[in-house]
Amino acid sequence: MARTLEFCAGDHFRIGADGTWFHDDQPIRRDAMVRLFASILHRDGDGAYWLVTPGEKVRVTVDDVPFVAVGMDVAGAGAAQVITFETNIGARVRLDAAHPLRVRGTAAGPRPYLRLDGGFEALVARGVYYDLAALAVPGPDGRAGIASAGKVFALEPEGMAP
Repeated sequence: MARTLEFCAGDHFRIGADGTWFHDDQPIRRDAMVRLFASILHRDGDGAYWLVTPGEKVRVTVDDVPFVAVGMDVAGAGAAQVITFETNIGARVRLDAAHPLRVRGTAAGPRPYLRLDGGFEALVARGVYYDLAALAVPGPDGRAGIASAGKVFALEPEGMAP
């Protein structure tokens, strides 16, 4: 017989726009605890975020996206270049067709996001975005882009004229 999850009401968990996790409005300072919660974080078809255990389901309020890309490594050059990001929870994600970059915002205030597995995204931290911009090449649509894994990803928001 299928077991029903107990829904725990209340907004006890929140993830700030900078990737900080909060419980009852207090920051969770232990990295191991944040990684544990991140490992049970799920996103449903309506875009809501949940911590799901075998017995409970707790809603999580997310200010922007749940993760932040806080570092990157570059291997190779030119067409062979591959960029790998590291998130605030220690995950390493290669920039490729399955994990593309998209940029929202404006030219004066771009907000780049990296797609992760499970329907999640990570905001690319400002310093990391500047590191990407230093590697920019002209993209196929005329916008500045970044080459990784044989593809060029735009570094400027969609709709920006070259």
